[in-house]
Amino acid sequence: MKTIILAGGLGTRLSEETTIRPKPMVEIGGKPILWHILNIFAHHGHDDFFIALGYKGEVIKEYFLNFYALNNDLTVDLGAGKTTIHDGRQPKWRVNLVDTGVDSMTGGRIRRMKKWIGGETFMATYGDGLADVDVTALIAFHKAHGKLATLTAVHPPARFGGMHMDGDKITEFLEKPQLGDAVVNVGEGWINGGFFILEPQVFDYIDQDSTVFEREPLERLAAAGELMAYRHNGFFQPMDTIRERHLLEGLWSSGKAPWKVWK
Repeated sequence: MKTIILAGGLGTRLSEETTIRPKPMVEIGGKPILWHILNIFAHHGHDDFFIALGYKGEVIKEYFLNFYALNNDLTVDLGAGKTTIHDGRQPKWRVNLVDTGVDSMTGGRIRRMKKWIGGETFMATYGDGLADVDVTALIAFHKAHGKLATLTAVHPPARFGGMHMDGDKITEFLEKPQLGDAVVNVGEGWINGGFFILEPQVFDYIDQDSTVFEREPLERLAAAGELMAYRHNGFFQPMDTIRERHLLEGLWSSGKAPWKVWK
């Protein structure tokens, strides 16, 4: 199944890192958080990725253009003008790097992927959040209910918004309310954790580049009874601030990173 990774935002709350690179390229354990996210999906057999680029997208392009050189041992024979990349961990990913506009919002980035996705069911998630989501079970849940969209509902840090649910059906989606710098918790203690499964009809709910996916499209899908929640009670952690980056780095350094489901 094709997977969209939203990787074009400005990452202003992590400006200590994002003045020189996009947030998905901020490193955890010496690897971009984007690398960690791709490994989660690839572990479940999904390795056809579509990276929605925007802010400093050239940094992500450079990383993948030089992926094998950066992630394996090299021999550079200057006399012969030859470089040999030695055997190492070489994931069989197919990575499509798509410019979705510097100013596009999350919905606009997904909308611009329509010609790449075609008429297939697809996955999407954010380029700055880690979880030990069982992607295989998530897909099975989506196929079983037959609705247009599934999001992964997670238990939040209190600064997020939330949603109201009737069983597994989302009846009202509530984007995080802003009160100055504070954000209060709403709903029933569940928030949108990304890791979406979407039918191609969802493209019709996105009007333009400036559309925020978490607002009108998800609100309209919820009102139409077409948005379902896969409840994930395991690990979930976004990386919005330097404190959260340090938290993730500490988990990785401990050797007990919950999201490391691959070997």
